[in-house]
Amino acid sequence: MSDPKVRALVTGGSGALGAAICRRLGAAGHFVHVHANRNESAAQEVVRGIREAGGEALALAFDVTDAAATRAALDRILEEAPIQILVNNAAIHDDAAFPGMGALQWQRVIDVSLKGFYNVTHPLMLPMIRTRWGRIVNISSVASLIGNRGQVNYAAAKGALNAATKALSLEVAKRGITVNAVAPGIIAGGMSAALFDAATIAALVPMQRAGSEQEVASLVGYLASAEAGYITGQVISVNGGMA
Repeated sequence: MSDPKVRALVTGGSGALGAAICRRLGAAGHFVHVHANRNESAAQEVVRGIREAGGEALALAFDVTDAAATRAALDRILEEAPIQILVNNAAIHDDAAFPGMGALQWQRVIDVSLKGFYNVTHPLMLPMIRTRWGRIVNISSVASLIGNRGQVNYAAAKGALNAATKALSLEVAKRGITVNAVAPGIIAGGMSAALFDAATIAALVPMQRAGSEQEVASLVGYLASAEAGYITGQVISVNGGMA
């Protein structure tokens, strides 16, 4: 698949990591739909940067946990063309030690990662299948693989996303669609980096530094490319060597 105008959608594209992914896909020549929840102005800034670099992009806003609003927004996109690259990046933290974690804290985190995955991915699947080419990349977390104190809800959500990645990859492999997950570790500027000081990062990470959003985006860009056509059902870490 070499069409440079393949359409991509990045949920949570208005955030720091999502923006880096959007810019990476835009630089690869894809038409990028930059999603935001409430902060559409931030998504518009990402779009502006992609366009200034010579790419094509549009911003859109909807709550991925709202099935009706998500479907309405995606139906408008699908009137133009199928989405063939989907990056499920939208997520939230609401951290607390488990004995003190409220039911709402648990549900909100699960809903954004898992209900959001379903609400966004499901409407796009049949149009993508009909093209017989697609790339789905789910943004997971190191917390889903090794755990993290205070993040039982987040680890559970991302662990379930890993499992969904593997199951869906089996269903669509023969349709030319790959499904993978990328599990970032401590990323500078991201939600995780705010939890750790430099000394703690040096102790936890064999490379003794936080990763960059661009390092994660580079892997996402590769998995979204034609060159990655034989990689599917994988959970790939970007974590500086954390176990």
